[in-house]
Amino acid sequence: LQHVHPNVLAKMLKQATVYQNEEIVVINKPYGLPVHGGPGIKNCITDVLPILAKMLENMKAEPLHLCHRLDKETTGVMVLARSKEAADRIRLLFKTRQVEKIYWAISLGEPDPTEGIVDIPIVEKEVQSHQSHYKRTLAPSYRLSPEDGKVVRIRRNRSAESAVTRYRLLASSAACSLLELQPITGVKHQIRVHLAYGLGCPILGDHKYSHWSKLAPQKLPKITLKRLKLEQSKARHVPLHLHAHRLSLPLGERLDLVCKPPPFFHKTLKNLELDFAKD
Repeated sequence: LQHVHPNVLAKMLKQATVYQNEEIVVINKPYGLPVHGGPGIKNCITDVLPILAKMLENMKAEPLHLCHRLDKETTGVMVLARSKEAADRIRLLFKTRQVEKIYWAISLGEPDPTEGIVDIPIVEKEVQSHQSHYKRTLAPSYRLSPEDGKVVRIRRNRSAESAVTRYRLLASSAACSLLELQPITGVKHQIRVHLAYGLGCPILGDHKYSHWSKLAPQKLPKITLKRLKLEQSKARHVPLHLHAHRLSLPLGERLDLVCKPPPFFHKTLKNLELDFAKD
């Protein structure tokens, strides 16, 4: 998607539209497409919003507005507003945590317990390794005292943001799990960090948060490689399996917006035999 003409990208986003009314347009965001521009980024969603607006029927010439963001590698429900007023109203709903968000992720390993809440603040830290880089990590409020093993409260790290994620196991097979996740807060990389460092179940294809000190492709269990018909040397090409499955927006009535996972996600579910009862 970084190499297509902006008009082609806008057309793809138009085809990825799952819902629209007079206030909002909802798209199923494709994989690997950044929301904002930056160094080395040719195409991003914000750049093509004016073109997309012209392609949609019953649009005035006004461009569409972003209401929230998704990571470049995350797929799924993305809400765009047709006016600045609507965008401001929806952004406030996100900020005041009135939007219910449900994600699906395929993770390595199985969380124990199989459902619960991860409530651990997150902070950004520099990783000292042969290539120093920044990563987000946990900043727990408690630790075990080395003297007597009792739980002690730690002084809060000033730059840590509180982060809360509910999770529930939907299926497990081939050393992997399909998880349903509900981020209560909206901290950057929250789901990825909570799964990798809080539950010890990094997301399949999350090469950044599968190790702390090194920048290296994720190491996959033998059974997972076998089911995916992959060699470990090719593991770096496995995409991040994180999908924004559902958003529930209280706009007058509650709007339930659902997006199907992309084909690669479906294929992985099938190969890993992660079957679950579709609700």
